[in-house]
Amino acid sequence: MKLTFLGHSAFQLEVAGKSILIDPFLTGNPQAGVSAETINADYIVITHGHGDHVGDAVEIARRTNAMVISNHEISLWLRKQGVARTHDMHLGGSHRFDFGTLKLTLAFHGSILPDGSCGGNPAGLLFKTAEGNLYHAGDTALFSDMSLIGEEGLKVAILPIGDNYTMGPEDAVRAVSLLKPAIVIPCHFNTFPVIEQDAEAWAQQVRSTTSAQPVILAPGEALEV
Repeated sequence: MKLTFLGHSAFQLEVAGKSILIDPFLTGNPQAGVSAETINADYIVITHGHGDHVGDAVEIARRTNAMVISNHEISLWLRKQGVARTHDMHLGGSHRFDFGTLKLTLAFHGSILPDGSCGGNPAGLLFKTAEGNLYHAGDTALFSDMSLIGEEGLKVAILPIGDNYTMGPEDAVRAVSLLKPAIVIPCHFNTFPVIEQDAEAWAQQVRSTTSAQPVILAPGEALEV
């Protein structure tokens, strides 16, 4: 399993020979490590409808013919934008793909689409693969049912720490305690002034209060697990 941080909440997951983009906000992202015109994907997965998460999904899907996985409302909107291949899901539902199983989990946030259309409910993403389980929390507040997600046995958890729009550093440390991942990666911080955080200070809290290994990735940096 190889995970590359693309800036903000965007990641490229390479597993089972497939390339999966998560929340590909690249154009207009000051942290972006790659461009939407050059990146390739077999799948694109979208956690919710906000522009800094839908990002370049439409353009990348049109160019690469990638399948876009999202909730039902976002899938309907994508089809209207000319995306040929979509797979719609909803919270609590899971589906087996050729890279493994994906389950949409709860997330506490909003989900309006860039043009004001309804984006349905926001979601987190639980990937179950032969190479280990990975949880991308999406944009969310802390919630106690994260402990149920942790029962799945997580190799990696990706959590927002930026505060203001999502949980902040303190709540993200509490989330690590509930999720109990082997590795935790912060995201959704320092992209804009309002979500600036000291990730190193957060990582030290994780080390001192949990058993997880915090890994801070720079945009463009990859982790193989």
